[in-house]
Amino acid sequence: MSRAIGDITSDEFSLFLIRDSSSKQRSRTSSSDLVDGSAGGVVTAEKRQIDDKIDALDAMRQESLKGGGQDRIDQQHSRGKLTARERLSLLMDEGTFEEMDSFVTHRATDFGLGERKVLGDAVVTGYGQVEGRQVFAFAQDFTVMGGSLSEAVSQKICKILDLAVKSGCPVVGLNDSGGARIQEGVTSLAAYGYIFLRNTMYSGVIPQISVIVGPSAGGAVYSPAITDFVFMVKGTGQMYITGPDVIKAVTGEDVTHEDLGGAATHATRSGVAQFVFETEEECINEVRHLLSFLPSNNLEDAPVEQTDDPASRREPDLRYLVPDDSNLPYDMREVIYKIIDDEEFMEVHQNFAPNVVVGFGRMAGHVVGMVGNQPEYLAGVLDIDASAKAARFIRFCDCFNIPIVTMVDVPGFMPGVDQEYGGIIRHGAKLIFAYAEATVPKIAVITRKAYGGAYIVMSSKHLRSDINLAWPSAEIAVMGAEGAVNIIYREEITKAEDPDNKRHELIQEYQDKFTTPYIAASRGFLDDVIDPADTRVQIIKALEMLQNKRDSLPAKKHGNIPL
Repeated sequence: MSRAIGDITSDEFSLFLIRDSSSKQRSRTSSSDLVDGSAGGVVTAEKRQIDDKIDALDAMRQESLKGGGQDRIDQQHSRGKLTARERLSLLMDEGTFEEMDSFVTHRATDFGLGERKVLGDAVVTGYGQVEGRQVFAFAQDFTVMGGSLSEAVSQKICKILDLAVKSGCPVVGLNDSGGARIQEGVTSLAAYGYIFLRNTMYSGVIPQISVIVGPSAGGAVYSPAITDFVFMVKGTGQMYITGPDVIKAVTGEDVTHEDLGGAATHATRSGVAQFVFETEEECINEVRHLLSFLPSNNLEDAPVEQTDDPASRREPDLRYLVPDDSNLPYDMREVIYKIIDDEEFMEVHQNFAPNVVVGFGRMAGHVVGMVGNQPEYLAGVLDIDASAKAARFIRFCDCFNIPIVTMVDVPGFMPGVDQEYGGIIRHGAKLIFAYAEATVPKIAVITRKAYGGAYIVMSSKHLRSDINLAWPSAEIAVMGAEGAVNIIYREEITKAEDPDNKRHELIQEYQDKFTTPYIAASRGFLDDVIDPADTRVQIIKALEMLQNKRDSLPAKKHGNIPL
């Protein structure tokens, strides 16, 4: 009955429930059979009927497992892509995945669809466990009508999202689709809307993760864009609103699918994708890794892991990490690695806006969100992309009860016409909004520069940060000493016999008098100036002190973040 491509007609679908009378002749048990026959005979007849129904069920389930059929499965493999069920098998702990709605079919009849029904349609949905914790998931099946979204597919995905929220569990969506099912017209567009609505309503309630393992075009890109994290696979994962052909027709621009919407593009230029990996196996494994840092929902805390890394561990090497010359770079990741447990840091958005570093680590077994300026790139300055990147990460941590640790070395905001025209004011305000709004424990450590408005923005005491520390090398001022001296003492330097020497003297005097961290400490803007070697110890103590922190916002529907 089955075909290589897995398509079945409506008539064939109904016949799954019936055995062929010519090959499997059955007779009804007559009243005389019941009277004259033995009890065993009656039971045997009933068992035979039940067994036949079970056989029919098994046949239907096997048909459902074929998806679009072996030929299309082979085509999927030839492209270097896994099937939907293979992907789910990699995501879930072995033997834990429970499929749902495997017998659902579309209800469209136009354009010959009435004669093309595939059990389960173009998505596989269900739930299972990842490292022993329950997770819901769906995987679009490209072997069935190119993974296109039908009304039935949408209903299956929506059911999973609804159940995930009711159960308080994360959702992982594996996207591999040609977009809306054109044959269903506006119904398929409405189907996307129902998914978008749930993505939005459940944002901040349960973690939502999207994995782009194939094409995702048109309206299909917006569901992943609403979710918390987007993973992409190089070479196969693609996202764009309009394809190269449409762009060529409208604008005259020539661009390839990969250049337009490939993983590298979205990881480095657009910022749409937070994670990019070479293979599907590696990608899905890292999804599992990310889930290990996240709570199941907004009412729970992130999982605590036992560690052999002592909370009392000091790091004397940190004393010498920051160069004496404030213009010389260093890698803030080195600071992060030395203070978190076992040097396990899962960086988010690594290749986008690298002047700020964000990601997840643990301290004394508890998950923390790390935010740090990166002096190694653009001196750690805040620009449009860095502000938006950090703001989104901070808001995610605040949604899911993850404390935020900020490592500060920022010379200010990026100057320039492009930045001003691009809205640096608006985008920088996002970062202010995110830090000020967050009610989770917030701890900041100033390692070197904290200048101007950027000092305020980076989790300062003035934005409700709980504990603010600084290294002795910290410089806190309206601007750097050199710039300040050139403005304040311009006339005095000009009239000096040796202007260069005078400028040097005044810079040193300004640094000693105004940029030292002890000025801020004297006003209570810093809670302490610490030995860099004690950074890990001090942060962990602060986190322990703040573990029962309660804070709130004024009663309101929601804020109006400057998007």
